[in-house]
Amino acid sequence: MGKDKLRRFAEVATFANVHQLDEGKELKGQWSLKHFNNNQPVILELACGKGEYTVNLARLFPEKNFIGVDYKGNRIWRGAKTALDENIRNVAFLRIQIENILDYFDEGEVSEIWITFPDPQPQISREKKRLTHPRFLEKYKFILVEEGVVHLKTDNDGLHAFTAEKIEELGLNLHARTEDLYKSELVDDVLSIKTYYEKKYLASDKNINYLKFSFK
Repeated sequence: MGKDKLRRFAEVATFANVHQLDEGKELKGQWSLKHFNNNQPVILELACGKGEYTVNLARLFPEKNFIGVDYKGNRIWRGAKTALDENIRNVAFLRIQIENILDYFDEGEVSEIWITFPDPQPQISREKKRLTHPRFLEKYKFILVEEGVVHLKTDNDGLHAFTAEKIEELGLNLHARTEDLYKSELVDDVLSIKTYYEKKYLASDKNINYLKFSFK
């Protein structure tokens, strides 16, 4: 592991806006009250990487709380440091494996979920690791409020199609779908937030897929 990664791992452990592993379990059911000291809605970005979406959403919506979730501390470091440097108080990060999310959030604690450019896990043998596989969807359904929505942005056409298929199979409520976001009427200030990877995809003339759905 490079010196930069080691330094970031060490630094991120000292950040007040980052919770890691068992430490985050203590906040289950009380994220707004215990971490953010308010009663604002909680929104998650799963597989947040460097946290660009988390931080930019927090800038746009100071009346809501945003938590970026990822397992790679050296990536989380970037978003967490930006939030600290800019004194963005409605941002937190949680370093965990997403499959364990029920250990960290209670029933109906989350109002919205963003999944932005996750690993598409294209191999059939890794289908269960896709973040929109039914085993993950069941977890999201539990932690979301009744009217809560899930957003997926991805450059991967296969993951987009897989997710749309599962939405139909499970009888979920599809609110929006496009295979080319920036040529659609859906794009707005929120959907036009671009992550590091999205900028690379767009520079290569790659289409960006988007889905929005709910369980009710």
